Amino acid sequence: MGLFILRRLGVMLLTALCLTFVVFFLTNLGPNLEKLAKTQGNSRMSDAEVSQWLENRGYTRPLLVRYGEWLGVAPGWTRVDADGDITGRCIDFGMDPAEAPTFCGVLQGDFGFSTVSDNEVSNVIGGRLVLTGWLMMISFAVMVPAALIVGILAGMKEGSRLDRTLSTFSIASTATPEYVSGVIFIILFASSTAGLSPWLAANGWIDGRTWFLGSSRSAMEDITFWNFTLPVMTIALYGMGYIARMTRASMAEVMTAQYIRTARLKGVSFRNIVLKHALRNALIAPFTVIMLQIPWLLTGVVIVETLFNYNGFGWTLVQAASNNDIEMLLSCSIVAVFVVLLTQLISDIGYVYLNPRIRIS
Repeated sequence: MGLFILRRLGVMLLTALCLTFVVFFLTNLGPNLEKLAKTQGNSRMSDAEVSQWLENRGYTRPLLVRYGEWLGVAPGWTRVDADGDITGRCIDFGMDPAEAPTFCGVLQGDFGFSTVSDNEVSNVIGGRLVLTGWLMMISFAVMVPAALIVGILAGMKEGSRLDRTLSTFSIASTATPEYVSGVIFIILFASSTAGLSPWLAANGWIDGRTWFLGSSRSAMEDITFWNFTLPVMTIALYGMGYIARMTRASMAEVMTAQYIRTARLKGVSFRNIVLKHALRNALIAPFTVIMLQIPWLLTGVVIVETLFNYNGFGWTLVQAASNNDIEMLLSCSIVAVFVVLLTQLISDIGYVYLNPRIRIS
């Protein structure tokens, strides 16, 4: 197991280097750099002024050299202007150049500064990750158990009315986009003029004008049941359908296996057959799908975060792409790549414990 993990870590490192280089290359294309120069400098800059602006900030040097500096494996660039002032990648404003570090990249924990807000990228992403982390954790805790229950109940009695009902519900939940279900939830539960809230308020069953809050901006400071339920429901409803369908298919296949039939002939109760024999093997295929929900929750909830005015990591990633915030976009890509690779590693390790017949060679 230890050797397997080491090999996988090596593959993960190589994959991370390739993916981050692709993102670095795409974000540092000529049109993006020209747009950055005109955004930070002057929109009416000439081509010569744009070239000079980029040269003064180290953007005109070879791509591999700049990638090495960004990673922190190559020394940061320095430049002496006509007045003798020294500037460089590792020299912050007001810092003595003699005290500046030689390397200042990702490996040193330096993610740079946002080219839009001049805030330190690590501080911005750290706060946004905490916000999205809460949304991910609560949504995951609601989505996975609900999806497994639906899938197991449907797969236990394949072809029954219960199976058809739950399968239809699973397909409908997956086929309904988040921006549709989110709007429906807002109308039903968070509107003072439509849905259930006016009726509940008229009968005195709720305090205030709405049952839940349609905006989760207040959840960025204090998460409550009233301001966080609707985004969690929106995410959980969309994500649970696919898990439920995979669980149902796997459960239905296991329930027709020969050892299940043998257990039935021996008189083992249906409950014990499901819990002790079928369930563990049926969870192997859905386990991969469940683990893939983690990177999706990290970067794919931007619609929900935007709809409910919740500025998390996904919202930050889209804003960085829209504003051509290169440093922020690169740092977001690192986090996304790391989460995807880590969940894949956990998924591979989990296979062994779910099914002892799987051997690592």
